[in-house]
Amino acid sequence: MNTIEERLWNYIDGTCTEEERRAIDLLIADDEGYRSKFEELLSLDREFASLEPDEPSMGFTYNVMEGIRAEHAQKPLKAAINKRIIRGIGGFFIVTILLLVILMLSTFHFTSASVSVHLPESLKLPDMKNFPSGLLLKGFFFFDAILALFLIDAYLHKKGVQSRFK
Repeated sequence: MNTIEERLWNYIDGTCTEEERRAIDLLIADDEGYRSKFEELLSLDREFASLEPDEPSMGFTYNVMEGIRAEHAQKPLKAAINKRIIRGIGGFFIVTILLLVILMLSTFHFTSASVSVHLPESLKLPDMKNFPSGLLLKGFFFFDAILALFLIDAYLHKKGVQSRFK
């Protein structure tokens, strides 16, 4: 686009300054080339203004929305979770717990009168003075109990179990 057309479009759109507007008015009045280009662009602008924007039919919009809805319905959230990863994590924790239980049972020595624990020399227990105080430990267990109740409630609501107290 050349500068003549740009200046005329700015004039038609009303985006030019007052000084430019007066200069273009003089050019349109004096110069035949400017006047013919102005008439051409003005008629084009009127045609653009008279056109109605195209809108898709209601059926098209409905079909597009149904296609999007069907696409999301084909991919449930459960399909996105890789079950091998969940099984691997579960297996790791089961093996860890089993090893800890075996270690615990191997340190007990049962006698007829009592049970005694003999730990190997290489296994050193941590110093109990560094553990949290009783109040902090009670707060932690209280938080765990509340969290457990919340999770049980969410599980029962998910299963659809109705409460007798409602």
